[in-house]
Amino acid sequence: MTTSARATGQLDPVIVEVVGSALSTIVEEMGETLVKAAFSPNIKERRDCTAGLFDAEGLALAQDEGGSPMHLGSLMGIVGAIRGRFSEADIREGDVFIGNDPYTGGGSHLPDIVLASPIFVGGRISAWAATLAHHADFGDRGHAHIFQEAIRIPPVHLVREGVQQEELLSLILLNCQIPEERTADLRAQEAALGVAITRYQELCSRYGVDVIEGVSSNLLDYTERRTRAAITEFPDGEYTFEDLFDAPELDEELTLRVRIRISGDEMLFDFSGNPPQVRASVNVVWTGLYATVYYTLKTLIDPDIVPNAGLYRPVTIVADEGSILNCTAPAAVNGRIETCQRVVDLIHGALVDALPERVTAASNGAVTGVHFSGHDASRGRDFVYLETIGGGSGACHDKDGLDGVQVHMTNTSNLPVESLEAEYPLVVESYELIEDSGGVGRHRGGMGIRRKIRVEAPDVHFWLDTSRQKSQPWGLFGGGPGQSARCVLSEDAQPVDHGYTVLQPGQTASIETAGGGGYGPPEERAEAQLAADRADGRISEATAQQCRQD
Repeated sequence: MTTSARATGQLDPVIVEVVGSALSTIVEEMGETLVKAAFSPNIKERRDCTAGLFDAEGLALAQDEGGSPMHLGSLMGIVGAIRGRFSEADIREGDVFIGNDPYTGGGSHLPDIVLASPIFVGGRISAWAATLAHHADFGDRGHAHIFQEAIRIPPVHLVREGVQQEELLSLILLNCQIPEERTADLRAQEAALGVAITRYQELCSRYGVDVIEGVSSNLLDYTERRTRAAITEFPDGEYTFEDLFDAPELDEELTLRVRIRISGDEMLFDFSGNPPQVRASVNVVWTGLYATVYYTLKTLIDPDIVPNAGLYRPVTIVADEGSILNCTAPAAVNGRIETCQRVVDLIHGALVDALPERVTAASNGAVTGVHFSGHDASRGRDFVYLETIGGGSGACHDKDGLDGVQVHMTNTSNLPVESLEAEYPLVVESYELIEDSGGVGRHRGGMGIRRKIRVEAPDVHFWLDTSRQKSQPWGLFGGGPGQSARCVLSEDAQPVDHGYTVLQPGQTASIETAGGGGYGPPEERAEAQLAADRADGRISEATAQQCRQD
């Protein structure tokens, strides 16, 4: 038995709680450091970044609450990829590793660049710190295969024993459209790692490294116990569900499916039989699929449960290799989060009868990423503007869905209009919730968003990454579906072809995101609530009358 294992059995529960809270505080401080030190609007304003702590073996200990569930896919893979590539002798104090590749670096798509550092205590690795930032740089790219999407970085030393590897950094920056942003954001990630190392070592100095490692092991075991206890409350059985998935890059909708088996305190998520990987960006590597399943399970158990590796232990995930949900190289993966959003819907849909008061109606089912890129002559520089626009969330058994929010696998903020117009040759003509976009029901679905943008520069490349344009987010138990998404261009603009077009000065793109599904029969909605919905502009008078008549 190791020293840490012996310590685990002797730990005071108060110490476990105190140190556990301290570990969570470290990742929160990492996240705030990264946001405050970053340069690009996508990180400093939209907070498209995440921080995590891992034990010496790479098992997740803590992830900041402000981060994105999707980012867990990249974070959970990086340490294992480093340890598989480098010997212990080649991992030293002061090292910073960089990686993003989904096939060799533990990543889930290339814009999410991860930096990771070992945390040494007493001459050996006790933990790892990692930061992920979405570098909104690779705008004007193809998505037929991975080689088109951005520079691929396997886990390599960006800093070796405190010395920046300038030649490697130069190589990376040469492949970026906005290198000055990348330089500043990478430094912000490094700064956040420095915070984590300092804080973790301070904890070890105060309590002893054996206690800290013992607490870490104890926390994983505790989360596992809570997860297994929650699963035993679910009715045993086998549950299946299918849903349609569309994306601008796809000519036809795909049918995605899941089979879930609950047996005692364990769950099997079987994604066998899904379509083969496609020549488009919506393929998902295994890390992305695992992160999605773990997130969804957490929503069904307890939102307050610590998102560490103990959550994963009662779960088995199966997916055909080479399928859209477990793709192999060289499949493109940039838009993988759209597919992952549908996986959440699949799991909730499958468990409707088993857990009717825990699942929600379908949310907007997309992330709706919009990209504008080109040259800004007035500022004398190239630009890449990325925005992920929220939509409606699905209603549940006792609450309406939320209006205009990010749901499920994404957790980013919007980019304020003032910041957008100050940074880019773009003008926001309207930004509003869409009347009647939420599904009707005893509890209504959340409303989608309309964001209309006018370009002020020539030859602006516009790319749309979304879903639910051909289908509607479904309601539950008599609730109505949410409105579909769509993109409306000005009449003089070239039509969108597979999500892509080029816009000229004065032309506009109006992006409308989907609403969420409703829950329960609409005739059961209270008259006072219908009147408030009407007064707030959430529904039209025609919809209010329809609800009264149903």
